[in-house]
Amino acid sequence: MILPYTTPTESLSHPTLTNLGLGLEVKRLDLVHPEVSGNKFFKLKYNLEHAKNEGKSKILTFGGAFSNHIYATAEAAKTENLEAIGIIRGEKTEPLNTTLSHAERLGMQLHFIDRTTYRKKTEPGFIAGLKEKFGDFYLIPEGGTNGLAIQGTSEILGSEDQQFSFICSSIGTGGTFAGLYASLSEKQILLGFSSLKGEFILNEISDLIDEYQLASQGSYEIFTNYHFGGYAKHKQELIDFIWWFYESFGIALDPIYTGKMAFGLWELICTGYFPKGSKILMIHTGGLQGNVGFTDRTGIMLP
Repeated sequence: MILPYTTPTESLSHPTLTNLGLGLEVKRLDLVHPEVSGNKFFKLKYNLEHAKNEGKSKILTFGGAFSNHIYATAEAAKTENLEAIGIIRGEKTEPLNTTLSHAERLGMQLHFIDRTTYRKKTEPGFIAGLKEKFGDFYLIPEGGTNGLAIQGTSEILGSEDQQFSFICSSIGTGGTFAGLYASLSEKQILLGFSSLKGEFILNEISDLIDEYQLASQGSYEIFTNYHFGGYAKHKQELIDFIWWFYESFGIALDPIYTGKMAFGLWELICTGYFPKGSKILMIHTGGLQGNVGFTDRTGIMLP
């Protein structure tokens, strides 16, 4: 499915890391595939394979107006010669933003619904109504997180990553974090940085682990204090950090997920969280397509 792909890893060099005796590398999922970038590649991999095995020719999913998931699903569906329907939260605004216009150009049929109706997206009656409107389809949930997505994201880490004592990732719907957790080696610690405001993510991750009966040889910790105001919110401090990171390491980040995660990780590094000799792997989950839309909305330039 949507092959070939590679997951290059880059080693970062900085005086702070040298002085603290730490190793830091970045797993560049943003470079994993020319069309289907980031963690979405792994989330969609088995879902699309399953859809085709079931004889489905059409997939339907949900997302916001700047959704990485909508963007990636449109790309993946085109690659796999599947029809795609995107149920978009909110009213249609013309002209379409960069994310949605790209999805539409790829052939995704966009259907806009108000936010109140959108909250019904998991209700059987609402799904039945969508099937009456669009015909038979394979359903992928918002953000792409389900059992097949977790099966895919459990393949992000390879045998070459067993050398790392800490694995770091952003958290949105939790599917990538859950897959990473399931694939940890003995004594590895997974650090999650939530992009969402609130402690509820702790229960959501625990529920995902229980629901899909995920076993792990490692452990995890979640940080909920690097959301910068909540999902899709930002502060100048975050923007400044994203530019600093790019100027220091030549790697672009996004302000929704990877920027917040990297900010939190670097703060932990600078405040002595990691023991000397630790080898840290930062998962770059992609999402850079959203930077153009962020600039359009805010006027703030990003790398």
